Amino acid sequence: MTYHPKSDFLATIVERGFLADCSDIQSLDEALIAGVVPAYIGYDATAKSLHVGHLLNIMLLRWFQKAGHKPITLMGGGTTKVGDPSFRSEERPLLTPQAIDENIAAMQTVFARYLDYGEAANGALMLNNAEWLDGLNYLDFLRDIGRHFSVNRMLSFESVKSRLDREQSLSFLEFNYMILQAYDFLELNRRYGCLLQMGGSDQWGNILNGVDLTRRVLDHEIFGLTTPLLTTSDGRKMGKSQGGAVWLSAEMLSPYEFWQFWRNTTDADVGRFLKLYTELPVEECDRLGALEGSEINEAKIRLANEVTALLHGSEAAAAAEATAREVFERGGVGDDLPTLELTAAEIGEGISAAQLIVRSGLAASGKEAKRLIAENGARVDDEPLTDAGRMFDAAALSSPVKLSAGKKRHALVKIAG
Repeated sequence: MTYHPKSDFLATIVERGFLADCSDIQSLDEALIAGVVPAYIGYDATAKSLHVGHLLNIMLLRWFQKAGHKPITLMGGGTTKVGDPSFRSEERPLLTPQAIDENIAAMQTVFARYLDYGEAANGALMLNNAEWLDGLNYLDFLRDIGRHFSVNRMLSFESVKSRLDREQSLSFLEFNYMILQAYDFLELNRRYGCLLQMGGSDQWGNILNGVDLTRRVLDHEIFGLTTPLLTTSDGRKMGKSQGGAVWLSAEMLSPYEFWQFWRNTTDADVGRFLKLYTELPVEECDRLGALEGSEINEAKIRLANEVTALLHGSEAAAAAEATAREVFERGGVGDDLPTLELTAAEIGEGISAAQLIVRSGLAASGKEAKRLIAENGARVDDEPLTDAGRMFDAAALSSPVKLSAGKKRHALVKIAG
């Protein structure tokens, strides 16, 4: 990039690797220097928790607030009723209004870990686009807003084109999503003086729609900024693990499992992830990322501790590290492992090893559990498990049993009570 930003926020995110595209970086830089700028990122309420794929942009909002500006977390109470078709092969399942509200309430607790929603000039705002979308009059909306959108241009967007090129259905409902997202930006600018929308680079076309619509309707200059879509050095989408999504809610993924996800980072990604997901100085991130051999493992532990402390607190990070050292270095059980508690009624006359592996979350299905056992990847109390049909009765589970899938994934099973 030829332009070198002078504002604290842009200088920080460029140095740390957050910036993919910006609609007008020099004018945005000048606005950020001139005073407090409100900026938003939108989050549709499709699940009860955000996941690691959202964490990059949550950190972006955190840096934005630390630089003195006003972050807005826009919850998609309205747009979730439509569903974002961007780069999806099929339509999202539609949720009831009650389910959407429950998801929003659950997601808010995560944001509060990273942002300050206080009364300061740069205090974060939590808004819901149902506030202005639910009451729209369809004919007025078509006349006042729809006339500014070219269907030809909408069809040229990569997110739409890729779906049509594969001859996969794109409903009229989903096609409206980009218009509603653009309208969000217009309303946020009108109501809250919001000057900037940020998001992942898959949202670039949608963000530019909002910039263009606001210019046409209000004659206001606003800006768009995107972060890169992250993949790990081995080509996997960031945020996916063997067990599925890496959730940010402790109810859906234990702090230990979250910590372990970061501890398992590939060597080549350590320095980059330290810059993006922690607040360590860039020089320290570079130093840790350059370590080799056994020393890189200590850098991974530092990464896991820093990221876990931000989300779950320093005590949870320390407990996770202590458990990992107990499990891996001394072959023990560890106090913080994910635990499956079964009642005597559930155990009955016995429960098979394959069932225990599935119930404890170490495999997604019985078939997967049996394959894990057949390939010598499963252990019970650190001893190889070779029989998927091996039965465990109440006596066998009277003290905790440690199950392992490979070298890095573990769980405890015990009788409840």
